[in-house]
Amino acid sequence: MRTVASRSALVVMLLGGTLMLQGCVVGAVVGAGAAVVGGTAKATGAVVGAGFDAVTTSDEETRAKREREQREYEREQRRCQQRQQHGQDC
Repeated sequence: MRTVASRSALVVMLLGGTLMLQGCVVGAVVGAGAAVVGGTAKATGAVVGAGFDAVTTSDEETRAKREREQREYEREQRRCQQRQQHGQDC
């Protein structure tokens, strides 16, 4: 009889402790969830800003590359004209 009573008491204590801890766990999860949502909003803003910077940088780099290529082409054309003036082939 004693073992049944002690087992029952043990089960009741475990269930009671579990219910008490459940409130702590739920509070911790809600707090962590709120922190994650806040952090996600900040991270999303950072990602959007970085994406905008990447697009802007890409456009600037593309323009700079085209300008370099244009200068190289013009330089090669001038060299070709100079060679032709000296009677050489381009």
